Amino acid sequence: MKSLLILFFIILGSSSMDAQQLVYTPKNPAFGGNPYNSQWLLASAQAQNSFKDPDATSGREQLSEMERFTQSLNSQLLGQVSRSAFTSQFGEEGLSPGTYSFGSLAVDIYPSNEGLVINILDTNTGEQTQIVIPN
Repeated sequence: MKSLLILFFIILGSSSMDAQQLVYTPKNPAFGGNPYNSQWLLASAQAQNSFKDPDATSGREQLSEMERFTQSLNSQLLGQVSRSAFTSQFGEEGLSPGTYSFGSLAVDIYPSNEGLVINILDTNTGEQTQIVIPN
């Protein structure tokens, strides 16, 4: 009788049980999760990080009045020297199309549909930069 009663409750209980499909959704956007979670995950990881970079400086270095004045004077002098060199190389009218050489830099200037194009090539390293000045 006991086994019949237990069997009855199992059958009765199984008929009223409903199941649902479980779907896993990752939290991390790198694995297909919501991209809006990235800031929260980064902030959480940084809050748990107890390691400090020994080479990092603590914020912005505080300069004395004399150091700030020296930096300002240096940048003004370098600006004046570069303006003088620019004027002596290109004249008062400014950049004109052509090919120029400054030490190991080869500068090619030409007009295009987009504007004035300046290609700068470092012949030592092979690095190349292009500047486009729109019309």
